[in-house]
Parts: sequence; structure tokens; C-alpha cells
Amino acid sequence: MKLVGQVLRLWFDSWKAEPSEDDRIDWVRVLPFVGMHMACFAVLWVGVSPFALLFAAILFGLRMFAITAFYHRYFSHRSFQTSRPVQFLFAALGASAVQRGPLWWAAHHRRHHRFSDEEQDGHSPRNGFWKSHMGWFLSRRNLRTRTEEVPDLMKFPELVWLDRFDLAVPVVFAAMCLGLGMALEAWAPGLGVSGGQLLVWGFVVSTVALYHATFTINSLAHCFGSRAYDTNDDSRNNLWLAILTFGEGWHNNHHFYPGSVRQGFRWWQVDLSYYLLRLMASMRLVWNLRPVPRRVLEQGS
Repeated sequence: MKLVGQVLRLWFDSWKAEPSEDDRIDWVRVLPFVGMHMACFAVLWVGVSPFALLFAAILFGLRMFAITAFYHRYFSHRSFQTSRPVQFLFAALGASAVQRGPLWWAAHHRRHHRFSDEEQDGHSPRNGFWKSHMGWFLSRRNLRTRTEEVPDLMKFPELVWLDRFDLAVPVVFAAMCLGLGMALEAWAPGLGVSGGQLLVWGFVVSTVALYHATFTINSLAHCFGSRAYDTNDDSRNNLWLAILTFGEGWHNNHHFYPGSVRQGFRWWQVDLSYYLLRLMASMRLVWNLRPVPRRVLEQGS
């Protein structure tokens, strides 16, 4: 209850400051975001089945890995290498999470590291908890892709296309969920699923869950947890957020040394994204995974 109270206080305090013109909400961008949340209530009409829940969990996990391992550790920090086909595959899978294109995501994240918890940081809780959690990307200031931040990624036309038409992949992805549900309804009626059910659970519910799990790293991971390293920002290590986000919750580690592919620096710091990347490396799908230097480990508490 104490934690809930602290979060609510931060949330309500974030409404006090009068936003500048650039920080005002862009309602055209907000409406689809709000619509996704409202669409979750459709579970009351489509019902639920064990298959739908499993499907939602699988799509949550696949897309969380695409965001944490590729949007973040690969596109934003270049902490490992991969082939162009694998790069595109996971860029598209990340785009299906409806968190904009890989260039937009990486550009804003690189800027976040350069100005972490300073005035120029788009999603610091110091500027309001609500803004850090989700208000920042709904504002006019952060609509455009800061292409000057990602010149290394701009040379790939397929990534530029994904970024420019960032709604194309989610629309196709939603249609695939609907189509699979309709096919299973006809071919495997014993599963008790329908097209609408897999659309709502597989796409809508899992996407909204993925939204807020990801957003906690910008908000809660700068407010709650421990600090192994003395950084110039408010980043924290948080086991529960690390479990929820496949390793991203070791945020203080990451802010101290962002170049490592591993964010759980210690053996006991669970980092599922790193384990899966190690598995991919064993299959030669990725390579040159950048480790945590010994000097960095020695400085941590």
C-alpha cells in the first residue's frame, strides 16, 4: 500500500505544472492510443479461453524480446551484431508492439542517455511521473524521428520505411491475429476460440500490457529500487521490473555502462533477454555480444 501511495502521489504531482506549447498532448496521436485501451473492454463480448490466454502471453513475450533485445540493446546501443535479414525481422516484430518505428525509438532513447534526468530528457520523472510514463511520447515535441541521432540506421531503407509507415505492421499483425482465430474457429472448434477473441486477447490486451510494462522503465525504474552505481541520474535496479521486462529492470547497471549486451551484471540478476541472445549467438544468428568489463563489475556494490 505504501508503494501504491507513492506512485499515486507522483502521478498527481505531475499534473501541477502548466505544459509548454510543444509539450501539449497531440490529440491525433492520442486517440489511437486511448482506443487501444478502450478496446480491452471487448473481452466482455468475445470471452476468454485457455488458448487465447496462452496466445496473448506468447505474443507479449515475443514482442517484449523484440523491444528489449533489438529496439533497445541492438538499435539503440549496438551492443551486438546481426545479419540484415535478422535485423529486419526483429525490427518488424518490434514495430508490431505499436511503439513506433525502430529509428524513432532508438533516436529518443539515445537522447535519453545523453540527457538522463536533465531538462532535455523527454521522460524523466523529475518532470512529472505521468509524463515520464507515457505523456512524453504523446506530446507534439516528440512526434518526429530525430534522424540526427541515428545516422548509422538511416542507411537501411527498410528501417526507414518501417519508421515512416509505423502503423502498417500493427495493422497487418492485428489482421493475422483475426485470421488465425477465424481459421481455428472453423478447423479446431474444440479450442473454443474465435477471430474476435484472438484479435482482442492476442493483439489488443497483450499490446496494452506490453505498453505499460515497457513504460515502467522510464517511470518506476527512476523512482524505486537500489543503486549499485553512483550515476548522475536517478536510475534504479529493481528485480520485479527486471522480471517483468526481461532484464530491463537492472536500470542503474545499464545507465552506468549502457554498451553491454547484458544488463543483469551479476549472475543472480535475472536477464532473460541476455539469455535468449546467448541462445541466438549459439545458433550464429547474432554475434560479437559486448560483455561487461571487469573494471565495471569491480566498481559496483
